[in-house]
Amino acid sequence: MPRVVAGSAGGIRLLAPDGRGTRPTSDRVKEALFSILATRLGDADVLDLYAGTGQLGIEALSRGARSAAFVERDRACAALLRENLARTRLTAAAEVLATSADAALPRLALAGRAFDLVLIDPPYAVARDALRDAAAAFAAHGLLRPGATVVLEHDARHDPEPDVINLQRLRSCRYGSTMLTFYSERSG
Repeated sequence: MPRVVAGSAGGIRLLAPDGRGTRPTSDRVKEALFSILATRLGDADVLDLYAGTGQLGIEALSRGARSAAFVERDRACAALLRENLARTRLTAAAEVLATSADAALPRLALAGRAFDLVLIDPPYAVARDALRDAAAAFAAHGLLRPGATVVLEHDARHDPEPDVINLQRLRSCRYGSTMLTFYSERSG
């Protein structure tokens, strides 16, 4: 059972669906990710795409992010996400969109939302397409604030793309079979 690693909700166990339909991010990967992002979390507005049960966005909120928008199209996972937000007492800072990323991103833009940090954790088989589609939406809708960081969690056996539409790769970090690749918006 996944848990919140640190912050105001540190140690709280999060609900997850039975079976192998989801792939929770390991505590080791979460600790590494949020150690790298530590200086970027204070008052950040976070977008958690392919959120599953919300553990990455919840971790960001627990560690000081101002708000998080969670996008998860599976309604059962979205229901567990809402329960996890209630368990961690972070509901007031969260918005859950139980729809696809393709549908959610234009809606967020219409609502005037922009983000300092985007966490993308899709099924590994579609990670490249998910990043490409998200980057196109960020460029089309102005969803990234200046200096925003985009993080893709993907299979370490697949090399990350160096540049994707308006995003340029900053670094990649491998943790066993998982890789985290960090991007920022290309300037100029």
